[in-house]
Amino acid sequence: MATRSPRKKVPRIKKAPTVREQMESSSKVGSEISRKRTGLFSKIGNFLRPIFSPVLRPIAPIGRLLLKALNWLIPRYFINAWRELRFVSWPSRVETWRLTGAVFVFAVVFGALVAVVDKGLDEFFKKVILR
Repeated sequence: MATRSPRKKVPRIKKAPTVREQMESSSKVGSEISRKRTGLFSKIGNFLRPIFSPVLRPIAPIGRLLLKALNWLIPRYFINAWRELRFVSWPSRVETWRLTGAVFVFAVVFGALVAVVDKGLDEFFKKVILR
């Protein structure tokens, strides 16, 4: 009887993470990223935080309650749609104009093609069928 040789295990190729997976993994460490930002607004926020913190801290539970009410009032669809829009990489102005021009050129060429075929079929039916 012939014996079967054991199958070799083929190592699986690890896929590169998608853009969404990269964004989700970076949002997990978002607190570290936000601490490292040094933009103008973060500098202003760091300056104003000690001033307004004692005033805002007592009314923070009201703000949390308001956020819960808004989450209840706003349908989940809109919240998820807004999150998806944050993942979109929008084209630049130059790329937008280039793609718009391509759409117009395609529409003109396709319209001309349909007009030529329509005219040809019209002539064919007039000469052959409607004789």
